[in-house]
Amino acid sequence: MNVTAVIPAYNEEHTIAGVVNCVKGIDKIQKVIVVSDGSTDRTAEIAKKCGAEVIELNENIGKGGAIKAGIDECGTEVILFLDADLIGLTKKHVLDLIDPVISDKADMTIGIFKNGRMVTDLAQKVTPYLSGQRAIKKSIIDRIPNMDITRYGVEVALTKYVDKSSARVLEVDLPDMTHVTKEEKLGIIKGVQARIKMYWDIVKILSSYNLKKELK
Repeated sequence: MNVTAVIPAYNEEHTIAGVVNCVKGIDKIQKVIVVSDGSTDRTAEIAKKCGAEVIELNENIGKGGAIKAGIDECGTEVILFLDADLIGLTKKHVLDLIDPVISDKADMTIGIFKNGRMVTDLAQKVTPYLSGQRAIKKSIIDRIPNMDITRYGVEVALTKYVDKSSARVLEVDLPDMTHVTKEEKLGIIKGVQARIKMYWDIVKILSSYNLKKELK
């Protein structure tokens, strides 16, 4: 059972090579797809040089739409999602995420940072459903409606749908790994603005899920 890695990326020229090179070196990964979500830097160029298949979107449509564009090009039974701004990603991290799904011990795994940096460890410990590092069976993700319009709420949509369908979910520790924060990428003011927008997308998905639950 081979795996396709889908990596949504928006202006991640400083970290995309490390992520792609790590995943490309793993035999169980059949294909690596980087979806450049309207990037204006060298993200797409670098990803291509590293051997990834690159989908270049003309404008930024959000993480949910970028992930959907990658899924549409997948022909494998298991999909691995990774953020493009990871620091410290290793082969073991990837195998720990995909092996339980490949061996049918889980329908989805969620990666949780551990012993990386306090700021990212704490965020994922408190809200593990926000993690962008996960492996999932394609048969499950194909049943999730409107994923392309969830933007930053895509991880919440995934988690809530899987929870609702009683699928088997396994949390996987990802030691010594972290990612670049929005404030580090964009500066304090723009970073905080981007973070607020992200949380708003998440709140909308949670509200929609809770409303649908109440109506049933």
